[in-house]
Order: sequence, then C-alpha cells, then structure tokens
Amino acid sequence: MKPLQPDTLIRNPVAAPVVASVLVACDAARLWDLVGQFAGFAAFIPALSHIEMTGDGVGALRTKFFRDGHCVVEQLNSRDESAMCMTWTTLYNTLGIARLWASMQVQAQGGKYARATWTIVAEPVEAAQAGFEQFMQAFADSALDNVQRMLD
Repeated sequence: MKPLQPDTLIRNPVAAPVVASVLVACDAARLWDLVGQFAGFAAFIPALSHIEMTGDGVGALRTKFFRDGHCVVEQLNSRDESAMCMTWTTLYNTLGIARLWASMQVQAQGGKYARATWTIVAEPVEAAQAGFEQFMQAFADSALDNVQRMLD
C-alpha cells in the first residue's frame, strides 16, 4: 500500500471573472466600512438572513445563511486595510458552486466619490452550468446597487 500524501480539495477556479462595480457619492473610507467588513455582507445583501464568524482576521471563516435555506462557508485569504481590498475562497456551499474565489476593492475616485469593485471567479458543479455566470453577475450587481442606495 502506498503511504498517504498531503492532499486538499481546495484549488483556485479557472473561469472568466465576473466583475461588478459601483460608483458611490461618498468617501472611500465610508464605502470600505460597508463593503470591506467580511462579517457584514448581510447589511447589503437582503437574501442573507445572517452571518456567523469563526475566528478573526486572515484565515477566519464566515458562514452565510440565506433566507431560502442555503448556506456558504468562506475563508478570508487576504485583507489590506490601507489598500482597502480583501480576497476570500468558498470552502463549502449548497448553491451548486464547485469552486469560488472573490475579491472586494474600494478606490477613491477624487473628492466625494469612491468605487467598489467585486470580482468573482467561480466554477459551477456540472449540473448547474446553464445560466451560472448570469446568476453570479446579477447577484453581485444587485448587492452593489444596494450599497449605492445605502450610501448615496
């Protein structure tokens, strides 16, 4: 028998990125305070009932509970407060996503404006491929539209 070797089910997805972006009439720090809180996405995604956190900082896990019964577990991979950006990976979900990596970034756009950009690279499980990219785009666009309404 061959000895066991280190292995993992986690690997980065290979797909075209879905990018959602919104320009908001507020300063970058205020926008980052909303979209840059890994534990706070329920504030601008109405489909979420709540989020439970395990741990703090890079490596922390968030479990997002959706109102329709779905759940997603994600790990914070990186966070740079001064650059106003973070990345995360989905570890488990009931949404039909095989692999997902995402980032959120906020950039000042001069004076009283800031831009939030949410990038998602995801692969569906085979059975869920039809309409997957459109679903991801609509989900991210809707969330950032809510951010704009909240802060403008």
